[in-house]
Amino acid sequence: MHKGRMVAALALVALPAAALAHHGWSSYDAKKVLTVKAKLRTLSWANPHGMATMDWQGKRWTVVLAPTSRMEARGLTQAMIAPGKPITLVGYPKLDGSAEMRIERVTAGGKTVELR
Repeated sequence: MHKGRMVAALALVALPAAALAHHGWSSYDAKKVLTVKAKLRTLSWANPHGMATMDWQGKRWTVVLAPTSRMEARGLTQAMIAPGKPITLVGYPKLDGSAEMRIERVTAGGKTVELR
């Protein structure tokens, strides 16, 4: 096989793996469900997915949300989870013990929204 074609073929094979690594959730402990009542400190309503930070258990946590289009389609708005508003997050912690969690469900303003 020509070297250029081989490089292109390898790139095509690696691309789905890279996408899976970013969007795959194997680095979170799906057996350990956390339910946290908190107020977000920061919120980034951006793609590829929303991100936030919160203080919980004496640590600053990174909160990984869903893509903004999915959250909006399911009825969750940026205003509902704006920093300082009380919310409940249900999700999974990072396996490596870092202060990060992937959110499955958000309850805000009396409404519960499934993110995944």
